Amino acid sequence: MSVETQKSPQPAPESETSEDRRWNTALRDIVSSNASVIVFAIIAALLMAAVLVAAANAEVQRTAGYIFARPSDFFTAVWDAVSGAYWSLFRGAIYDPEAQSVVRQFKPITETLTAATPLIFAGLGLGIGFRSGLFNIGAQGQVVLGATVSAFIGFAFDLPVGIHLIVAVLGGVLGGALWAGIAGYLKARFGANEVIVTIMLNSISGFLMSYLLTTDAFKREGSNNPVSQRVLDTAMFPQIMGENFRLHAGFLLALIAAYFVWWLMERSTLGFKFRAVGLNSDAARTAGISVNRIYLYVMLVAGGLAGLGGVSQTLGTEGVLQEGVAGSIGFDAITVALLGRSRPVGIIGAALLFGALRAGSPLMQTASNTPVDIVQVVQALVVLLIAAPPLVRAIFRLPAPRKEGAA
Repeated sequence: MSVETQKSPQPAPESETSEDRRWNTALRDIVSSNASVIVFAIIAALLMAAVLVAAANAEVQRTAGYIFARPSDFFTAVWDAVSGAYWSLFRGAIYDPEAQSVVRQFKPITETLTAATPLIFAGLGLGIGFRSGLFNIGAQGQVVLGATVSAFIGFAFDLPVGIHLIVAVLGGVLGGALWAGIAGYLKARFGANEVIVTIMLNSISGFLMSYLLTTDAFKREGSNNPVSQRVLDTAMFPQIMGENFRLHAGFLLALIAAYFVWWLMERSTLGFKFRAVGLNSDAARTAGISVNRIYLYVMLVAGGLAGLGGVSQTLGTEGVLQEGVAGSIGFDAITVALLGRSRPVGIIGAALLFGALRAGSPLMQTASNTPVDIVQVVQALVVLLIAAPPLVRAIFRLPAPRKEGAA
């Protein structure tokens, strides 16, 4: 009598694995951190960075050699180093009272808003994914694709004023959406882990852009450098405050996008499904929601928003496509989304904070001889502390959150 080999049943594409549950649980714990944890996490990061600023200062190192003989010299040097570094950061990011002209005095705040614009776009896209239970860390690749498509439309087509900008912006949105849609489709159809897929797509997008910059369609004529042709003026965002400032209309578009995300997540039926899947995918599936289809929709929307981050670079500040145009926007946006608790208002505030750090770091380096890497340390510490809410509560002795059903 023949015995048939019975294959172990494969999980249906709609089922959620234990690995997915662990990711979703950890993600909910991070995103649901209350405001006090976030504020104290920022304070702790600044305090830890102050220690590094003092340790890297030459005067502090010199006075540390005789700290027991004259401790006042040491503590005075520490205060001068830390206060000087953070004062320079303020002057470079918010307002510079020591500048010679009014334009120079108020230019720092405009630079902060300019640096925050792509972070708002990418952070909004990641926030939607986080609230929907998807740990999308592929914003970097989506920013690159948005920048690539928008730049190509910007210099390859000669369209009327207004229409050219709209078409270029929509092209960037479509590029980012389709790039994120690849991960969404693989997640929905085959259950592929979105973390691994988006990491690989980040690498692919970078190499793809590098290759395109060597082709005749992108490469600037007469130049051996990997830089594209210049985007036509008809496709550039208009400057909000004139030629003396880099702040462009993309910042206003970012605020509109934030309102759209709020309406989508809080007032629309589709947003309700996004949140339902993020809170409990099994319950959402039981209620009749196609979880896999929602995964695809989430990635498309998130990718389109991240693509706008690349659009703001090529059509707002750079005017060309070149390697490094995306910088670390996609990775910084992860921190922005977590710091802002994946809510539009919080994301705007977090993007402004990181924009201020980015805008003020050059002056902090030149005026106070502080290593610019300190700013990166602050960002990394914020990530570390936000990702570990119990650690922040333990440091500042904050009360633990009450569990549902507790008296």
